[in-house]
Amino acid sequence: MFDIFSDIFASRENTLTRVDPRIKLILALLLIFCTVLSQMVWFPLVVFTCCLITMTLIRIPPGLVLLRLSGPLGIVTVLVLLQMFLTGSTPLMTLHIGSWTFIASQEGLARGILLGSRVLAAVSTVILLGSVTPAHKIFAALRWFKIPEGWVEIAMLVYRYTFSLLDQTSDVLTAQRARLGYSSIKTSLGSVGVVAGTVLIRAMDQAMRTYEAMTLRGYQGSMPFGPLPVLEQKDVRILTVAVPVILMAFLFVERYII
Repeated sequence: MFDIFSDIFASRENTLTRVDPRIKLILALLLIFCTVLSQMVWFPLVVFTCCLITMTLIRIPPGLVLLRLSGPLGIVTVLVLLQMFLTGSTPLMTLHIGSWTFIASQEGLARGILLGSRVLAAVSTVILLGSVTPAHKIFAALRWFKIPEGWVEIAMLVYRYTFSLLDQTSDVLTAQRARLGYSSIKTSLGSVGVVAGTVLIRAMDQAMRTYEAMTLRGYQGSMPFGPLPVLEQKDVRILTVAVPVILMAFLFVERYII
């Protein structure tokens, strides 16, 4: 469970981890921006493929990559189905379920695939960014870009205590399995409700304990952030080369590839 969120791979030494986090953040946001603006599936698919290849080259286990993409893949499936059956006018196929008749359309399928490719490209970009940049460096880069301090602090606390709540959730699930809490559908539904309620209560308790601890340590509404070093020339060169390449690739794919 922890491997889904862990940034342990960001601590490894490789070419991408040595790039300044501000540069990586700019390039990731540019890729996501171009992906959202794309009107065809090709550019998002190129981004998605490049991210998968890069994650393979930096030796992230394929099973872990698939696990991290499992949630977005579910969203993509829902998007494609909704668009296919709710939009468009050219019939593609007809599905009969009891007295209900659902007609899928070609335009809806194309629209769903486009939206799904955007989701996969954007998510894979974020996963790659998190795999080559430690979380604290991303937060420091956000503060350097003048993102409101309150937003960054909330993001830091959410990131920090996500692992704590996952640990507690794992303990509850282990205890329930030992007591055969998932031996049938009925008991499974009850056990899931208990887990959800337990996590909610512990999250509220943790929030109060965290606030009290921060207050005792002199917290007055803001956390200090250390200054980031001046950008090195190699990082500036990476930025000046990568930005035009991404923009030209986006324009070329959108304009010339059908």
